[in-house]
Amino acid sequence: MTEVELLVDSVYSTLLDRIVDGRLSPGSVLSVSALAVELGVSRSPVRESVQRLVAEGVAVTVAHTGARVATVTLADLEEVLRVREVLDGLAAAEATEAVGARDVARLEELVEAGERAVRGPVDPAGDAALDLRFHALLRELSGNATLAETLRRLEVRAHLFGAGLWADQRHRELAVAEHRGIVAAVAAGDVAAARTRAAAHVAALAVRMRRAAR
Repeated sequence: MTEVELLVDSVYSTLLDRIVDGRLSPGSVLSVSALAVELGVSRSPVRESVQRLVAEGVAVTVAHTGARVATVTLADLEEVLRVREVLDGLAAAEATEAVGARDVARLEELVEAGERAVRGPVDPAGDAALDLRFHALLRELSGNATLAETLRRLEVRAHLFGAGLWADQRHRELAVAEHRGIVAAVAAGDVAAARTRAAAHVAALAVRMRRAAR
């Protein structure tokens, strides 16, 4: 990878992190010139990063105003979560077939970090970041690059809608408990249970998001 490509990846990751943790909320303008000044880079890597976000559905291009962070409606979210329910289950099943003891330990460390966080003050950005890390690792451990990339895009879109859920203590507790159940199935080598629990986690998330939207 060239230095230019590395710079684009760095800028893209920075913008994506800001979108996920809420610093760039849905509807926020992604001004190439302003972001280039703020990040201390030329416009070119910012422009390429914004174009990548648009291609992934995380941002949209608006006539006469440029790009903005996408706004995800409840209908959009339900479509995303229906697909995620199937694919998250598949990722957990494939990860269960592929993992070793060290991999399970990495998953358990993330769950334990989530459990510690839940016992502390509400931190939506921190909780969202831990949630993304957990699901990213599970996808990675599946060994299925196509599945992992598809799920990554879908998960970011879901977070555009659901960041506010992490301010709810009950949701925090349920999400971490569901993660714990998934890891227990993976650790036991129970492929069917891992698939079922991962799918059920997404289904439960959909229910909580619908309730939050009312």
